Amino acid sequence: MAECPPRLYCNYCQEELKSFSVKCCDCSDGETFDLCLQCFRAGAEIGCHKRDHGYQIMDNSLFPSGGRSCWSTTEENSLLDAIESFGFGNWDGVGNHVGSKTKDECSDHYNTFYVQGKIGKETLPETRSVNFIDHTGPEDGPLSPTLGLTFKPVELTLAEQQDLCYMPLRDDFEREFDNDAETLISNLAITSEDDELDISLKLAHVDMYSKRLKERGRRKTISRENGLITAAVSTASPVPLCPPTPSSAQKQKVATPKRKPSKEELEFREKLRPLARFIPSTDLEEMFDNVQKEKEVKSRIKELVRCRRNGITKLKECEEYDEAKAKREKRKENKKKLAEKTKKGNSITAKKPDSKDVKEEVKEEKMDVIEDEFPTLRSSHGFSYLSEREKKLCSSMKMKPARYVTLKTLIIKDHYLRKQGIPPKTRYPGNLHKSHRKRIANFLTKNGWIKAS
Repeated sequence: MAECPPRLYCNYCQEELKSFSVKCCDCSDGETFDLCLQCFRAGAEIGCHKRDHGYQIMDNSLFPSGGRSCWSTTEENSLLDAIESFGFGNWDGVGNHVGSKTKDECSDHYNTFYVQGKIGKETLPETRSVNFIDHTGPEDGPLSPTLGLTFKPVELTLAEQQDLCYMPLRDDFEREFDNDAETLISNLAITSEDDELDISLKLAHVDMYSKRLKERGRRKTISRENGLITAAVSTASPVPLCPPTPSSAQKQKVATPKRKPSKEELEFREKLRPLARFIPSTDLEEMFDNVQKEKEVKSRIKELVRCRRNGITKLKECEEYDEAKAKREKRKENKKKLAEKTKKGNSITAKKPDSKDVKEEVKEEKMDVIEDEFPTLRSSHGFSYLSEREKKLCSSMKMKPARYVTLKTLIIKDHYLRKQGIPPKTRYPGNLHKSHRKRIANFLTKNGWIKAS
């Protein structure tokens, strides 16, 4: 075992430094100057040592595990954390985690002071107070009545397994007989505080659960041995010895890929899923197809009745009627929007038709109408930083606020360069319309940002 370092004392209060201490880096008179944490916190000064000297934190603690020990508190904590993380016996991982000690030193130290030392004697009992019984041994049999049974899996396709909610290799249904039987023992736990009556009651619950498992296994065995599972998915009609040759129409129907079911069809299938075990798979698929065809036929009948009421008797005329109706509805919607805009503008201009202020209000009101037509502009970046007039200007030009700010900066920069006699060399975006640039320049001139040239 390595030699232990000498004991250190505080140079101010003369207390033994058992844990962390502070070493002065400026006092070098041949001996080190050490202070305890309390004296260092109080700003103690003695001799040539001053409180503003440089210092270094030292770990001088020795863990009193019994006997002589050169392990510091930090190393002891690292050892305990490593054993908790890597497990007892994985000394390679424990040694790598501690770092300052090898795996052999970690093993010897832990076994000496924690397992065989005073700590181990006080915490580890010599005899076990609780005797554990192995209920899975050959004497008492398996814990589950069906655990040791062997059976031949039922041959089913994936679609049939999904319809029946049955797993052949496990011989389990998604919903078993007495499906809530596990609630009897789900919260059972025998503790040291239980008396004989409590233990007897819990064992009675386990016995009732075992009986329910036996009944569940008996029912599944009967279903499997008597072919009830395969009978649920087989066709009801007998299979002919010489099946007829399929016609060309039937071959074409088989070759056609199956249509992907819609959301409504999937919901309808999910509702009828509990009844799938009582209906053969072919009959079930045929029923789903017939229900979908019924919906399509009803929808088509409604369309034909509507066309008949409008005097249409041919299918070609129905298509032309639907196209003409869609165009008429679109024209009506456009006229309605235009009438609302015109009505709103006329109601504002009818008050003072010759006043300039009224004309400005009419323009601003029209801009508000345009702004309401483009609600996405409000969620654009930088919209809240614009003034009300700038918002209306961007809305009327259908321009994003960030693009407007960029163009505004370029126009103001060009104006001041011309004012200083420097020809501007700014390149505006190629997709910028001249009218938009002119409108922004007029707006800036009117609001005093630039002067008219």
